[in-house]
Amino acid sequence: MRAILTDEMQGETVALRPQEGKSVTQHGSRNAREKFDTPEQVFLGASPEFGRGGLVIASCSCGSYMARKVIEHYRIQLQKKSGESDPVEMLDVDSRFTDSETHVRLEQHVSGRDVFLFQALCDPVSGTKIDENYMAFLIAARAFREHGARHITAVLPYLAYARQDKPTKFRREPTTARLMADLSIQAGIDQLIAWHPHSGQLYGFYGTTPIHFLEPISLFVDLCSRFKSRNDVISVAPDAGASKLVTHFSRSLDVSSAVASKLRTGPQEIKITQIMGDFRKKRTAIVLDDIVSSGGTVFELIRQLVEGGKVEEVILCASHNLCMQEAYDRFVTLHERFKLVEIMVTDSIPQTDQFGSLPFFSVHSLSGILSKVIRCLHHERSISEIFGHSLE
Repeated sequence: MRAILTDEMQGETVALRPQEGKSVTQHGSRNAREKFDTPEQVFLGASPEFGRGGLVIASCSCGSYMARKVIEHYRIQLQKKSGESDPVEMLDVDSRFTDSETHVRLEQHVSGRDVFLFQALCDPVSGTKIDENYMAFLIAARAFREHGARHITAVLPYLAYARQDKPTKFRREPTTARLMADLSIQAGIDQLIAWHPHSGQLYGFYGTTPIHFLEPISLFVDLCSRFKSRNDVISVAPDAGASKLVTHFSRSLDVSSAVASKLRTGPQEIKITQIMGDFRKKRTAIVLDDIVSSGGTVFELIRQLVEGGKVEEVILCASHNLCMQEAYDRFVTLHERFKLVEIMVTDSIPQTDQFGSLPFFSVHSLSGILSKVIRCLHHERSISEIFGHSLE
């Protein structure tokens, strides 16, 4: 075992190697035990148990709603294990000048710390724009990097720009998702956590930076466990992109599956051309999707499922609801006319009171999952132990 202790008074660095049964003295003035602290633990108060430094859970203003809930869950976990320090809270690190520029200030010492930085890139509750929230996140990450944080993990439950992962065919468009990845890395993050991003292709955009894209299948299976092994239930993918998720979901629940083929006829116009699957004697359809923006795809799919007599009721599970007015209007219509009986979404995006007021709409928090992921990463353990299902 070897450690380096720094004598701040004389500016010297001395290597100390403890020997069994002997104490070690630095300049003859400081006794050290066989198990002694690293420099960061001595001078920065880092937890002596971990090499990543003391834990800091920080957030920009739009990400505070999730960071607070994660801290609560984390402290509940700590009650089950003694000897581990509470995480340091650094919420709402950003503000705005009168000319609308973003300003970030860190009120506490962060050198040598293990920082998890939360931000809601899409926040329909506050009304701030995605670009504003992304800029605040980038500036905050740079602030932690410039002031010596040892690790900076970005926690972006909804990863904006993920749908711009490739140019439209025969159109002169940039790969904006790659640009946002480049900006995040240059800002100083060295790890990313996101919930169910639109495209797995994003892994390649971050190069060697460790990426943790959390899969929703375990959550969806738990939410729909009452349908397990029912012969009158079928899970439906709105498009080919969701087919892999639906396939694993249906295997876990032991139900049938189907997939729809869609054609985009305009910027906000969707046409479902075919629904492939065996709907004989099916009563309930469970539609799984990653993002609901305007709701055009799920509206057309559910309308065809019910009007075609394929099912008698529909349940919708989605990872991200962008809380757009068009989606709200379509949800109401689907509930009143097309047998949509339940919608289940996560709080990867703060949900507005308008959507929360719908009696058939429920929001399921990711804070428990994220707190477990953070604890695993902080302890340098694999996060695969958290998830009982995989899309491999």
